[in-house]
This record gives sequence, structure tokens and C-alpha cells, in this order.
Amino acid sequence: MQLPIMPPVSPMLSKSAKAIPKGDYSFEPKWDGFRSIIFRDGDEVEIGSRNERPMTRYFPELVEAFKAQLPPRCVVDGEIILVGPSGDRLDFDGLQQRIHPANSRVTMLSKQTPARFVAFDLLALDDTDLTGRPFAERRATLVELLGSSMGPVHLTPATLDNNVAEEWFEQFEGAGLDGVVAKPLAGTYQPGKRTMIKIKHERTADCVVAGYRVHKSGPDKIGSLLLGLYDDDGTLVSVGVIGAFADARRKELFTELQPLVTTFDDHPWAWAKQEEGTRTPRNSEGSRWTGGKDLSFTPLSPDLVVEVRYEHMEGVRFRHTAQFSRWRPDRDPRSCTYEQLDEPVKFDLGEVLAPQAR
Repeated sequence: MQLPIMPPVSPMLSKSAKAIPKGDYSFEPKWDGFRSIIFRDGDEVEIGSRNERPMTRYFPELVEAFKAQLPPRCVVDGEIILVGPSGDRLDFDGLQQRIHPANSRVTMLSKQTPARFVAFDLLALDDTDLTGRPFAERRATLVELLGSSMGPVHLTPATLDNNVAEEWFEQFEGAGLDGVVAKPLAGTYQPGKRTMIKIKHERTADCVVAGYRVHKSGPDKIGSLLLGLYDDDGTLVSVGVIGAFADARRKELFTELQPLVTTFDDHPWAWAKQEEGTRTPRNSEGSRWTGGKDLSFTPLSPDLVVEVRYEHMEGVRFRHTAQFSRWRPDRDPRSCTYEQLDEPVKFDLGEVLAPQAR
């Protein structure tokens, strides 16, 4: 492989903002998948990742798609996504399952749950390094190359209109997307730098604190709090964790929570007792992402309620780690149900992935 930009390359990143900015920006949907930079030189293809490790072996169907749909020699930035069984929204949980050590399973999943790729930047074409060119120019070239693509390689939608970006922010969440990204039209491509702006959904929920894990720095500090919500059957379901606390606060929390420590015999997640020291509260939780680390936890009597900030749900759980907002001593733990959560209006993912006009 001989390209003007060679792997590995760290993708350009974004910083968070509360609102969609005004000014000379291009606005795009924020895709919820695996960030990837694709390097193609003829029949040679490498799929880079955010951590600069190749993911080529996990997506053989995309390697063939890149050979068929990308220019013969190019470097393209984008996102690997998976469309769920219903066909109308993204499926990140399903995408995670594609990362598997067994070649036989990789081959099987590539046929059963084929991935797609959404392109949103062009770093190189033929012998030309485009990273020093303005984004507006890189985008225009990408539209010429992929604007009529029908998939599985897609071109992300983009607009210069703030009002349209606001509409996308509200509508596209219903298709499983993550918000909106703003890119300076005059901006160059800067690997590893946070030069883009991301605007993500943020909501609040009152959750039951059902347990804790200790911090890696010591057994007398809280590492994370395990959160639960009651479903329609009255079962406390594990929905995620919060864990961003100052070091001093971790010690205080440990002391404050000791009166609530209980046994698994009297706990809603009593089934976790047999898995102490392994992988709880969900035996399958992130198993191939945790490196085998101990995910056991200390059970707490489900009497404490905390308000957290979250972005969106993936199935029954928070898609990302939630953030602490405040304690809710006034809230009955039994009232912490899924009914309190906002549910985005469904939106057809096919409309987002439709070919872009040149």
C-alpha cells in the first residue's frame, strides 16, 4: 500500500456544545457506530479505528464494498454502522457483536448482520493529500465521488442551514442517531484534535442505586454506582452506571453507603450471588471489551434514588455512562420506572441514508 497518507491515522475529534452554533459551518448527523478511517490502494484495504488499531478482519463484507464503491486510491473518514432487524434504526449492540476473535463467527456474522459505512470526510485521493484543504472543498469532492451511492457505502447528509440542522437534531434521534456535528467550512483535517463541535441529546432520569463497585485506587473508594429502573412487571432492571466523582467524594460516598450494604439474598438482583467475582450484574455485559476484568459489585438495599443525566437509550440500558446530577431523597424508589423516560418519535433511517444530491 502506497498512499499520500498511510495508516495508522488518528481521526479528527469533536468537543461538546450545548447548542448548534451559528456561523460558517457544515452540519451533519452524528452517527452511532465505530469511527473508522478507510485506506484503499487498489485491492489493498485497511479499516482503521479510533484507537488506530485495524478492524479489517471483522468486516470482510465492507472490504469488498470498498473495492467496489470507493475510488481506487483514497483515504476516507467515516462510521461503520449496523441497521437493526426492523430496518428503521441503528443497532449499536448488534454492531458490538461483530468484534469476535473466531474467524468462523466473523464470517457468519458478516452474512447475517452485514454492516454499512457512512462516509463524511475525504483525507486523500490518488496521490493528493487533502488534509490541508478546507472542509468545504473536501466535502464537495466527496459528494462528486459518493453522492449517488446506494450502499452499503453511503455519504452522510450535510447542510449549511441552521434550521435544517435543528430539525435533524430532533428528528434523526428516532432512527437511532446521536445528535448533530458542526464542522468549520474553512477547517483543515487535524488528526486527534477536537476541532469539530458535537451537540448531543441530554435528558434526566431518576434511578435506583442498587450497588457499587470499588475504585481501582483502593477498596475504600467508590468506583461506580449501579443504576436500576423498574419495568412494567415490577422487576428492577440494570440500566447502567455513574462513576465520575472527585477522589475525595469517592471516599465520602463509600462511608455514606455502608448502612445500605446488604446481601444478595435480600436483593432484587439475587441471581448475581452465584456470579460474585466474575461478571455482574450482566454476565454478558461488554465481555469482549473489558479485558476479563472483575465486574462484581457490592449489593445495596434499593432505597436510594439519584437523578442522572443521559443521552439516549440502547434497548433497556443507557447507551453511554450516565452523569450524576443530584440525589432525590424525596423520590419513592418504586416510582423510578421506564415511564419517566422520553421516547423519541420514530424516524425512517432509510431517509437519512438516501443518496445525496450533487
